[in-house]
Amino acid sequence: MKSTGLLVPVISAFLSIFISADEIILSQAKGRIDVKISGKLFTSYHYEGLPKPALYPVRWIDGTGMTRRFPMEKALPGESNDHVHHRSVFWGHRHVKGGKDVGVHDFWGENSKSGKQIATEVKCGKDGSIHAKHKWVSKAGQIIATDSRIISFSSGKTGRNIDYVITIKASEGDIVLMDDKDAGMGFRVPDTMCVSPHGTAKVKAEGYMLNSEGVTGANCWGKKAKWIDYSGLVEGKMLGIAMFDHPDNPRHPTGWHARSYGLCSANIFGKRHFEKLPDKNAGNYSLKKGQSITFKYRLYWHAGKGDAKKIEAQYRQWVAAKGK
Repeated sequence: MKSTGLLVPVISAFLSIFISADEIILSQAKGRIDVKISGKLFTSYHYEGLPKPALYPVRWIDGTGMTRRFPMEKALPGESNDHVHHRSVFWGHRHVKGGKDVGVHDFWGENSKSGKQIATEVKCGKDGSIHAKHKWVSKAGQIIATDSRIISFSSGKTGRNIDYVITIKASEGDIVLMDDKDAGMGFRVPDTMCVSPHGTAKVKAEGYMLNSEGVTGANCWGKKAKWIDYSGLVEGKMLGIAMFDHPDNPRHPTGWHARSYGLCSANIFGKRHFEKLPDKNAGNYSLKKGQSITFKYRLYWHAGKGDAKKIEAQYRQWVAAKGK
């Protein structure tokens, strides 16, 4: 990866933290923080050299990768190489209005006009979580907004969890997170886990999508739900990823930009697209200078095809543990 040249303060006792209860170790490497469970790599938080930070890889207990390889690594023969901005597990927004020129800035895509989410501080908390801060910098070099993230990890009898809390702040001036389907907390599954793979993939897909309202497959796109589950075969094993939307989140339950080709994002902003509304600004969310918005999600990584009763039980357990 190319370096941004940015010196990011990274704070902790040489960035090695051991959580005896869960055998979770966080350690610093160049431009990333590695997360190991029981001595094996679970995931890494990449915060340098990319247009936006990403968690990659995310591995099952036996080491199987549960998110798409591309673009974090070169796609293998037969694997898809579309949508370079779908970086494993990430947060982004296509249209953010703000800045001195009150322009519209892209923090989802990755092209010559896109902005970047640049890390300003990354530290490992004593509770085994990653605490990170970023500035959202436009193509012209303006800081449009800032964010802070707390990313926590746990492992249980039924799977592994990533809890992702992000607070976006209008630190420099008023901003509008505009109506767009390309926004929110997202992940991209391996091609074989897809319901139907992208045209650039030359593999057989045997995946399933299911949401909390009983909607399945491609029909999950745009629908509101408390959670969604994406499961399918990866290296011959049936594995799945469920994402939970917390009741405290704005506009809960969220809409889902859930594509049959493997992208899935929790998105409260895409009302015009999802609900086919005439008002192109229906999903806008405005923040005055100094105001912020916070989202809380859990990504639950499990074995087997998604089971509605089991996923719902996990969701309720998570919500109860978070105090609501």
